[in-house]
Amino acid sequence: MTFQGWFLILGFVAILLALTKPVGLWLFALYEGRRTPLHVVLGPVERGFYKLAGVDPQAEQGWRRYALHMLVFNVALMAFTYAVLRLQGVLPGNPQGLAGLSPNLAFNTAVSFTTNTNWQSYSGESTMSNLSQMLGLTIHNFLSAATGIALAFALFRGFARRESKAIGNFWADMTRITLYLLLPLCVVYTVFLIASGVPQTLAATVNVTTLEGVKQVLAIGPVASQEAIKMLGTNGGGFFNANSAHPFENPTALVNLIQMLSIFLIGFGLTWTFGKAVGNTKQGWAILSAMVILFLAGVTVTYWQEAAGNPVLHHLGVAGGNMEGKEVRFGIAASALFSVVTTAASCGAVNSMHDSFTALGGMIPLFNIQLGEVVIGGVGAGIYGFLLFAILAVFVAGLMVGRTPEYVGKKIESREVKLAVLAIAVLPLMILGLTALSSVLAQGLAGPLNKGPHGFSEILYAFTSAVGNNGSAFAGLSANTPYYNGLLGVAMWVGRFFIIVPMLAIAGSLAAKKYTPESAGSFPTTGGLWVGLLVGIVLILGGLTFLPSLALGPIADHLAMIRGTLS
Repeated sequence: MTFQGWFLILGFVAILLALTKPVGLWLFALYEGRRTPLHVVLGPVERGFYKLAGVDPQAEQGWRRYALHMLVFNVALMAFTYAVLRLQGVLPGNPQGLAGLSPNLAFNTAVSFTTNTNWQSYSGESTMSNLSQMLGLTIHNFLSAATGIALAFALFRGFARRESKAIGNFWADMTRITLYLLLPLCVVYTVFLIASGVPQTLAATVNVTTLEGVKQVLAIGPVASQEAIKMLGTNGGGFFNANSAHPFENPTALVNLIQMLSIFLIGFGLTWTFGKAVGNTKQGWAILSAMVILFLAGVTVTYWQEAAGNPVLHHLGVAGGNMEGKEVRFGIAASALFSVVTTAASCGAVNSMHDSFTALGGMIPLFNIQLGEVVIGGVGAGIYGFLLFAILAVFVAGLMVGRTPEYVGKKIESREVKLAVLAIAVLPLMILGLTALSSVLAQGLAGPLNKGPHGFSEILYAFTSAVGNNGSAFAGLSANTPYYNGLLGVAMWVGRFFIIVPMLAIAGSLAAKKYTPESAGSFPTTGGLWVGLLVGIVLILGGLTFLPSLALGPIADHLAMIRGTLS
């Protein structure tokens, strides 16, 4: 580990903390439906969308109606994308003449981008036409991200409102978030990427001559526009198979830093928005503090392990940290930081191959996802996922002080606790169940390229990434098979919507409650004790649930490495 490495990590966090309130203020304006400076230009566009769709943005919805509209919208989008991918061969915008995708791959990809997972069982440059990238995938990058933020707004209203049956209007939330947040930011971001050397063209390839005089054909396309929303919306799906390790997606150290910042930007801002929505910004800062503690702990372990390198290689006289699977232009610190950022935020973009990390260095990205999108998390999904843990934490705290649990002025009763447990339990049930199934079936065992603990880690990571809607891969699993495409597709759908529906039910239940002011017996939810309890609840639940599987995978792999055995 070096001073420069730690300067990068701490500077990264400092920049985000400085941006938290400004971003949170803008998000709060959208949460309340306030007028922004962009309304002068985009206001008529917004009203035009409502008129075209027959939507009254002032007509608020209860949680059931909000959930129904959200589900119907996402099912329709998934079906549309499936059709685009299947018909790719006969649609325009296909200069390479690529054939349509197989039914199982089209299903997997359509579900993946609908759920903000962006798991890719294919190589983008050799599988997807320009039209498929833009119409089938990039649109999802915007709308799946907007869906996550809209759902966070709905839960905020549940905590903030008093004796109300409504939690907002799904269509109004989606339209405002897309028009006034994601679209303008991505326009600026795309221009920056183009200026930095990222391609943005409808051409499919370019012919170049290398320094050695060899002729080479390079794949290009509308990369910059997809790259911007891929990061900002914590989607992660790359235009190229190498994702953000590809120089056309991530050409410079500055672009690499901006990409990492953009992954966390909205997630940080939403914590402040939550505090503002419930009338106490300290509540938001407390949640962000817990998130940052978990994040820094993960970065420390990953950076330490990758900088330490492999003792087996050291014994053979090869000194230094672990550079396998990493870009020399980024180095160990920026690669370790990126890996923790992308898995802490359920983004899935990668600038290095996690399969090539040391055993414990690769375990942290895996464990980040297993914690359930709470270490910053995806846009919207991170904050509402963390608030589910907050409900459990305040319930535990209420048992400690012998009073009814209360959080930001709302009593937390059995209904909310049961729904929170139901939502949180989805992840371990699906991850561990599908991993166990794939570890014994021949179709599952045909996927991993390695045997033993590392091969088990590859299977475990795949289902963790799918259910956790992250989308990154250990890069050692051959997943483009009917078995994995089908099972991972189901896992992604369950991991997204089987958490959302109970969460919206909690929002509806909380919105209908009266405000309960704090009393001398209330457990404080803004100080260090509360932050520590939040961190403890997240780690205890994650540790108790996933430690056995981690012991069979990365921990066993690490012990084997110490003994000098490499799988």
